[in-house]
Amino acid sequence: MDMRKLMQQAQQMQQQVAVAQEALAKEVVEASAGGGMVVVQASGAGEIRSIKIDPEAVDTEDIELLEDMVLAAVTSAQQQASQLAEQRMGNVVPGGLGGMLPGM
Repeated sequence: MDMRKLMQQAQQMQQQVAVAQEALAKEVVEASAGGGMVVVQASGAGEIRSIKIDPEAVDTEDIELLEDMVLAAVTSAQQQASQLAEQRMGNVVPGGLGGMLPGM
């Protein structure tokens, strides 16, 4: 096997991964909980971009319900981001991410 050719292929793949990661950071997934009372947006890289809470979800007598809805929406958004990353990176890296994205 030609080592120079192997190194060129590795460098090309690294560049493709960097481009894919940049594109993922610009994509947005959205998840909600509580029938849309809590909505979370995350980048395709898993970074939480926004959390919107319907004022009707705020009940000082039951703050735990609101906490549960926020947690559920954040978890769902991160899972969607992870799935999106797997799909996009699977096109670049044979076998998918393989640990190439930190935190995923």
